[in-house]
Amino acid sequence: MSETSPRSDGSETASQPVHTEVEVADSALLLALTGAGGANLQTLERTFGVNAGVRGNLIFLRGSKDAVAEAERAVHEILSVLASGKLKDGDVERTLITLKRHPEANLEALVGDVVLQTPRRSIVAKTVMQQRYVQAMRGHDIVFGIGPAGTGKTYLAMAMAVRALMEKRVKRIILTRPAVEAGERLGFLPGDLAEKVNPYLRPLYDALHDMMDVEKADALIERKVVEVAPLAFMRGRTLNDSWVILDEAQNSTVEQMRMFLTRLGFGSKAIITGDVTQTDLPGNTKSGLIDAVRLLDGVEGISSIQFTDADVVRHPLVARIVRAYEARDASRESEREERRARRDRAFTGTEVDREREG
Repeated sequence: MSETSPRSDGSETASQPVHTEVEVADSALLLALTGAGGANLQTLERTFGVNAGVRGNLIFLRGSKDAVAEAERAVHEILSVLASGKLKDGDVERTLITLKRHPEANLEALVGDVVLQTPRRSIVAKTVMQQRYVQAMRGHDIVFGIGPAGTGKTYLAMAMAVRALMEKRVKRIILTRPAVEAGERLGFLPGDLAEKVNPYLRPLYDALHDMMDVEKADALIERKVVEVAPLAFMRGRTLNDSWVILDEAQNSTVEQMRMFLTRLGFGSKAIITGDVTQTDLPGNTKSGLIDAVRLLDGVEGISSIQFTDADVVRHPLVARIVRAYEARDASRESEREERRARRDRAFTGTEVDREREG
């Protein structure tokens, strides 16, 4: 018996709810798909607008014809990839959302595209936008990766950099970040320069150590094959044959971003990542990331990838938190637009009254 086999009652019309059953012969696959306490089925219901349930080894889907068809396709795709071992149980919830937002996606091809093979794991794109990001890095010399925390922007850029170094397509990796966060300045931190900047650069070290043996990574850093430095240290340099990653770029100024982008030399790539909603620049200082993305839109050789909460690959709560903040931000912006519209209407009315009085 195959792992899954659908059955439909065949009596539905376009306007009536339809009912489909998907048989899952492997109990382990069934548990992985449905999740602890049926959590993934609840996501399936919310995402596709269907009713879902389990009886024995059957998954029941009920709803409109189109909704059930979409949900059934997603169930089959996920079961197939779970059976191949290419999808972890904890990734099912996010994958359901991905398949809903991108019904054209081929899940098997998505998880089969290995970005980097390490002794510990295979690093692959886990969402459609992550795959587009990887493809953009393969085909462009400058790539902007923009989106909320947890979407893999820096991690995938690091994986691509490590692979390029291992395949000798570049001679070194340069990792950099602006040393400005939460209103703090380097001068207020204790210690010498290295001790001051290390807290800002720690996430880059962590990602590197996750992809290769710690001793090997430290040896590459010692030999300057892998260089981790604050953004200010890039000034005056020409970066040839390098894979350069600028992380937390929303905290760069317009001048710093211009300086960084003009450092790119022959045989190099620059990947710029950041979250435009998390800018820590003081006062009314304009973000260099926001400015550069707008200015360079459409320039040949440059690609910009925009991630959303559907691409968050951390704890499922992170995606929900991102959505909550985005909804609040959208509501506040709508209120500001309404206030501006009321002021404009009031101003126009005053002008009309003046003309009548004249």
